Amino acid sequence: MAGGEWSRAIAVAAFVASYVGLGLGRVPPFRVDRTGVAIIGAAAMVASGALPWPDAVASVDAPTLVLLFGMMIVTAYLRLSGFFHLVTTWTLRRARTPRGLLAAVVVASGVLSAFFVNDVVCLVLAPVVLGATRQLGLPPVPYLIALATAANVGSVATLTGNPQNMLVGSFSGISYRSFLAREAPVAALGLACVFLVVWLVYRRQLPHSPLEIVPDTRMAIHYPLMLKTIAAVAAMLVAFLAGAPIAVVAIAGAGCTLLTRRVKPEKVYREVNWGLLVLFAGLFVITEGLEHSGIMGVLLHWAAAANLHRPAVLTAVTAVLSNLVSNVPAVLLFKPLIASFADSRRAWLVLAMASTLAGNLTILGSVANLIVVETARLAHVEIGFVEYCKVGVPLTLVTLLLGWLLLASLPA
Repeated sequence: MAGGEWSRAIAVAAFVASYVGLGLGRVPPFRVDRTGVAIIGAAAMVASGALPWPDAVASVDAPTLVLLFGMMIVTAYLRLSGFFHLVTTWTLRRARTPRGLLAAVVVASGVLSAFFVNDVVCLVLAPVVLGATRQLGLPPVPYLIALATAANVGSVATLTGNPQNMLVGSFSGISYRSFLAREAPVAALGLACVFLVVWLVYRRQLPHSPLEIVPDTRMAIHYPLMLKTIAAVAAMLVAFLAGAPIAVVAIAGAGCTLLTRRVKPEKVYREVNWGLLVLFAGLFVITEGLEHSGIMGVLLHWAAAANLHRPAVLTAVTAVLSNLVSNVPAVLLFKPLIASFADSRRAWLVLAMASTLAGNLTILGSVANLIVVETARLAHVEIGFVEYCKVGVPLTLVTLLLGWLLLASLPA
């Protein structure tokens, strides 16, 4: 076998092995998580010579990593100041009935996730929702499932709502304002679907009597820090809508929030998901290795034969792949394919929509789901796989259908 064929074989083998590991979430029998899988796969690409070192370095998309890191810093300051807790508690206190409380959870989770990373929103809101339902004597499971699914749906709306949207923004060149105009209607309809599906599934478990008590309002709020961070976020949002480069705006906002005497930077750095940043870097190298092998010509031929350029087909394939290997790896896999489509702008929008909404299918579909389920488990509230799927499966099918119809009919 010639040297070029060996390199191609190694690249394909490393890619396939990496995506199998990403799909499993680990490498049995070793203690290796998805981040470790990405590191091993990237190392194999470079060490084997399948991808030259300069190409590996160039493949790492710096704007995406900078955007994600910047948003993590800003969100960390909002969390440490008590902003998320304050907004959620204020919203829940205005609920008058169990059904109103369900709507409040959906709105709070969805709106916050549209502007901040959905995983962090779930991490902060899950204990608040648990405490509120216990004080009110309500079953926590419907509200926790609503929290997770609404966070995923709400994050569809903007380029900063979740990591896969950030990738799409970096690769497609679609502006923040243009993305918001196309995806916000999908998110709004999706949040309405979350409320309806959860209420229909659990309507017999939710009492109809008015709520007699309100959630506990005792909380630690750092108002100076919160006001300063909110001002930074408002300025960032204006810059996003004005068309400024979102990565530059995000890191500038992070720099402004770091200029404080009130919070030790170590506390902020502990809030950063360093493993996710490393996962992204590894996946960039792995997918570049596949492209460098020349195998993309075969994949492009398959994509054309499967009519992947059609929004309906792309929606279905993205949803399946996102549940097999997770949404971020799925988006990276589609990157070279989408670029070849005649209507690539619409395809990017469909990819962002489908990869995000598909996360609601099962508990394992997104990190946000796992965060809520694990938080509930620690509080001795079990959300089983089948229990979740009662909401997740119909909700995913309905929202994907609506998302496809909206994005296929509206001008790209």
